[in-house]
Amino acid sequence: MKNYLAIDLGAESGRVMLGTLLDGKLGLEELHRFPNAPVRLPTGLYWDTLRLFHEIQQGLAVAGRERKLAVEGIGTDTWGVDFGLLGGDGALVDNPRHYRDARNNGMLEKTFAAVPREKIFAHTGLQFMQFNSLYQLNAMKLAGSPALETAETLLFMPDLFNYFLTGARVAELTDASTSQFYNPKEKRWATELLDALGLPTRILPKIVMPGTKLGALLPHVAEAAGLKDAPVYATCGHDTASAVAAVPAPKGDDWCYISSGTWSLMGVELPEPIVNEQALAATLTNEVGFGGSIRLLKNIAGLWLLQECRRAWALDGRTYEYAELARMAATAQPFPAILDPDAFLEPGGMPDRISAWCRKHGQACPEGPAEMSRAILEGLALRYRQVLEGIEGLIGRKLSVIHIVGGGSRNQVLNQFVADATGRTVVAGPAEATAAGNIMVQAIGSGAIRDLAEAREFIRRAFPLATFEPRTGAAWDGAYQKFLAVRSA
Repeated sequence: MKNYLAIDLGAESGRVMLGTLLDGKLGLEELHRFPNAPVRLPTGLYWDTLRLFHEIQQGLAVAGRERKLAVEGIGTDTWGVDFGLLGGDGALVDNPRHYRDARNNGMLEKTFAAVPREKIFAHTGLQFMQFNSLYQLNAMKLAGSPALETAETLLFMPDLFNYFLTGARVAELTDASTSQFYNPKEKRWATELLDALGLPTRILPKIVMPGTKLGALLPHVAEAAGLKDAPVYATCGHDTASAVAAVPAPKGDDWCYISSGTWSLMGVELPEPIVNEQALAATLTNEVGFGGSIRLLKNIAGLWLLQECRRAWALDGRTYEYAELARMAATAQPFPAILDPDAFLEPGGMPDRISAWCRKHGQACPEGPAEMSRAILEGLALRYRQVLEGIEGLIGRKLSVIHIVGGGSRNQVLNQFVADATGRTVVAGPAEATAAGNIMVQAIGSGAIRDLAEAREFIRRAFPLATFEPRTGAAWDGAYQKFLAVRSA
């Protein structure tokens, strides 16, 4: 038996997961879960970094001190783009900001004024989102940040927690590729972009591949956790890269994936990046996956809208579980409104904001949680269809299967809507794709598993998968035309 620990930090919670490999089978068990909410201070929105590291150590102690487990590997994943800065003494010079921090507002336009967007895309192949690391750094520079002036090392969030665990100061490749200052064609930092913006290149650490052994736990961490000599691996530090590593697809190229959660990441695996005018026009992004593969994908707002509505309803004294909202959506009137999910990226007051948006676009407002939930799920399915058609046009082939992984794969109503809207077969699961992929990459790095193909065999055996076939699509076709009109308005 081989045991691995996955530290997985998501938008709502973090957890330490135990992965066990035994007789060709993978088992997963949650050892410790804790909230992961940003902290708003007068100066901005921040990661609760030190508390999170305390919780990580608590999870490690469950494995070592309580369960007396021998551990073959530990790996950390988070979402991309966010980072911490270290000074010469190795200490944080500022607490890491959260990507939803308001200082990023307007940074795309300010950056493009110095470096044209076409040039940035030519170097990075990455879609333009105001919270990408490049714009976060530029925001610091334009604000005269003393932290940026004194920093000596930039570590993305998975790398920062790995540094707290081991002392290693490196950048794991998949997370680095989300920064918009990594060149996927030339496989190096795009330092010319930082130079053009007057940003320091001295802060960029060495890049390592996922599966790289970083070292053992620092003595004080190992002692507290009861995990003597436990090695730490740079897994796929970007959570989407870990989730894609766990897509249970057989060999072949007729499938795409949706990593479904707070965000929806929809894309395909390719051997090389596509960096051309068509990819730029489609605002697709080339991020790096396990083994140097390219994840050509699109970020979509995802279940964020439903999460924010649920939070707003709870503040009003109406508490709903996600499964309950899905059941309510399934019985509500179809297409109460045609929503563009990507129009709702800011937090707060989501039901009211959706209603105001509908009025602005001449639509009836969804009434109550059932209609609101249905409009959100249908809007996501319609957006997936649009992105799918854009990807197919770029790669020149039709994709017949959509694999939905991550927590959103539990939403059977959304899964069926996706099949109906796209006319494609949907295979849903595993829900624990990120943790499973994290563990599989560690297992490959340690030599317990040969390669990604074998890892995906483990995934197919380990988790039940649900298949959804498309039903009649006439109503969806009509709704899709309305959706395209709303998007272009």
